[in-house]
Amino acid sequence: MAPPPSAIPLFKPSSSPSPNFSSSSFCSSSLLLHNSMFKRIAFSSSLHRFLSHPTKLLPSSTTTQHISPAHFPALSSLIFRRPVYASKLLAMAEQTSNLASQSHKHTNRLAAEHSPYLLQHAHNPVDWYPWGEEAFAEARKRDVPIFVSIGYSTCHWCHVMEVESFEDEGVAKLLNDWFVSIKVDREERPDVDKVYMTYVQALYGGGGWPLSVFLSPDLKPLMGGTYFPPDDKFGRPGFKTILRKVKEAWDSKRDMLVKSGAFAIEQLSEALSASASSNKLPDGLPQHALRLCAEQLSESYDAKFGGFGSAPKFPRPVEVQLMLYYSKKLEEAGKLGEAKEGLEMVFFTLQCMARGGVHDHIGGGFHRYSVDECWHVPHFEKMLYDQGQLANVYLDAFSITKDVFYSYIARDILDYLRRDMIGPEGEIYSAEDADSAESEGATRKKEGAFYVWTSQEVEDILGKDATLFKSHYYIKPSGNCDLSTMSDPHNEFKGKTVLIERKDSSEMASKFAIPVEKYLDILGQSRQKLFEVRCTRPRPHLDDKVIVSWNGLAISAFARASKILKNEPEEIKFNFPVVGSDPKEYIQVADRAASFIRRHLYNEQTHQLQHSFRNGPSKAPGFLDDYAFLISGLLDLYEFGGQTNWLVWATELQDTQARTDICHFQDELFLDREGGGYFNTPGEDPNILLRVKEDHDGAEPSGNSVSVINLVRLASMVAGNRSDHYRRDAEHLLAVFETRLKDMAMAVPLMCCAADMLTVPSRKQVVLVGHKHSVEFENMLAAAHASYDINKTVIHIDPTNSEELQFWEGNNSNIALMAKNHFAADKVVALVCQNFTCSAPVNDPGSLVALLSQKSSSSA
Repeated sequence: MAPPPSAIPLFKPSSSPSPNFSSSSFCSSSLLLHNSMFKRIAFSSSLHRFLSHPTKLLPSSTTTQHISPAHFPALSSLIFRRPVYASKLLAMAEQTSNLASQSHKHTNRLAAEHSPYLLQHAHNPVDWYPWGEEAFAEARKRDVPIFVSIGYSTCHWCHVMEVESFEDEGVAKLLNDWFVSIKVDREERPDVDKVYMTYVQALYGGGGWPLSVFLSPDLKPLMGGTYFPPDDKFGRPGFKTILRKVKEAWDSKRDMLVKSGAFAIEQLSEALSASASSNKLPDGLPQHALRLCAEQLSESYDAKFGGFGSAPKFPRPVEVQLMLYYSKKLEEAGKLGEAKEGLEMVFFTLQCMARGGVHDHIGGGFHRYSVDECWHVPHFEKMLYDQGQLANVYLDAFSITKDVFYSYIARDILDYLRRDMIGPEGEIYSAEDADSAESEGATRKKEGAFYVWTSQEVEDILGKDATLFKSHYYIKPSGNCDLSTMSDPHNEFKGKTVLIERKDSSEMASKFAIPVEKYLDILGQSRQKLFEVRCTRPRPHLDDKVIVSWNGLAISAFARASKILKNEPEEIKFNFPVVGSDPKEYIQVADRAASFIRRHLYNEQTHQLQHSFRNGPSKAPGFLDDYAFLISGLLDLYEFGGQTNWLVWATELQDTQARTDICHFQDELFLDREGGGYFNTPGEDPNILLRVKEDHDGAEPSGNSVSVINLVRLASMVAGNRSDHYRRDAEHLLAVFETRLKDMAMAVPLMCCAADMLTVPSRKQVVLVGHKHSVEFENMLAAAHASYDINKTVIHIDPTNSEELQFWEGNNSNIALMAKNHFAADKVVALVCQNFTCSAPVNDPGSLVALLSQKSSSSA
């Protein structure tokens, strides 16, 4: 999919991440966070303006003379702000990957790599190196600059630039003669991507993939951008022109370039070295930030089409989480009208997304984003991190409403993952491409080819049911992609249909004079027929890389679904693509995924994670998000019925106290003990020039936001000094981001929730005592999770299990004592504890649900 069809600058800004846009283009987390800090540094004019007004591209006149390539006449023409319009981008998008089988004329060093993205470039004529010392040494030896191209295997515009430039012999010669060229998979090396994306965003006001950056041999940035066309056109410099200009500048003004790059990194490093001025946030700030974020989101709410903000629209689950959390707080405070308004925004948004083209109605799951405001025409890429988070917010909506519409969508997502995205050992793959061939043997790929339909195809496949199906999904002979924003003579979707669903099935069933149940059956049978035909098409590329952080998000969703969905009505009927299996199968998926990570990506001796796996662990270490998201997933896996060993592992990953002479834990790898907060990288690699304390909650939540919630949850499970330690770390962490929470709460919605959670006087604890693996235990656990309450911890313990009892005796003797005193061999006993007191024990699900539905004494 081309970028959104409004005017698109060269350096593409975005409110959310996408296959072509940086994950923090508008709200660069590391930069916006330290807004006030830039007032005192020389790197001021352009950078400070970017920080203060993140939604605006910088005009060229504001670029600081210290680092701007515009300072050098040879490079000044390369920094463009001129827009290129969608019709021209769509025309360029026609030039996509060549699928013709051929004996490879070229093979470079990338052929020995495991990353699917690097392997895609293994037969370019460009003499690519992977990121590493061999490439750096070669640049020093030849005394030439480095060209770094960063992308990922399912990135549409990365494919375009490969075909246009990196497969071109002439471009390859320029690169090989004048540069050392490095390919980086940003999913495999997010630490490398973060350094140079931060530079490009700070300098130009936006960023994206493919990210194209020129470096000195010591890795300091010289200039950068995103996608470049091969030749000069549409008012943009061609990639060949850029290569020549950079070469000229390197030869004639090298000292200036190198000093500018070093200065840029120095100033960015200083600006990003945030430290807390105190050990905790000022009183009242968490509540202020939570309210401010909710108000800001409400002001950006689209009452016509749902969602927060305008096109392009991204399904940003952290915003939904904030609104749900804040509405719950308002409800507990007796402000029912305000609470209802917030919930209505969320539910309408989730409904519009589920009915729109951004949802894959035939195969399940969600595409990356919609280019229009009504969730209609998507960018067709599917990312694991979206699926896990979206499944969770639909589960939350079901918990609140008990409306099976939301549980159905959650199942739709999870069943898609089970069918298409899980490997033989339970590992969950990372992404599916947007591009594919229209037919076997086609010489090029097109975006959406696997997913779109023509009216005639639907008629041929469905026969007598075609009229009903076409009416329900707005299918017409001319196609339904002819939005005003997409109508264009070069529109590659001309005459094609993206399925979008009508709202009222009852009304439609009445129109066709059949019962609603039969109407839904016909739709389900029709979807399955289309699915079977779609399976005969060439599939989009599957990136079968296993990323720990994204698996953590999916583990959470599968674990939570296993109990939340047990509260669906027994008579519920499912239609394709939902399978409708027993919810307990979902926790088995979560268990297998966690087991895979422990076996293949965790070192039992050092207690450290590796970041990703494909044909073996990657060279990259685990990053903050890997630890934080996995810990969160493990806590959910335990709380929703998994074995205690998952809770033990979560504390192992988080804890800083045990056996520090032998191993390193997350806190030691990432925690800034003096300044507070967590860095995104371990800091052991001298080639990573920036170490950032990430806070922006975008397409993915930030590792710091998730870490606060993890610490709060762990503090409510363990007791004594360990519990106090967790809370102190959480308080100190949040203090680092005081300015951000105070001034730009909308950029950190999950952190706003986390800050408020830390201030709750007493977190509710539900303790279940009894034999596990029984129907009674499953039902009580489902009852414990029947209602939406993020400030609740569920603990389950079998006193006859010596390992479990030993864990609790060592970490929270009160839990162990409760278990011993209330154990009954023939039943499961539940206690609800808060404010240091526990309710009378109950032993049936209905009583537990009623007990948990009582208003919290501390809610006001």
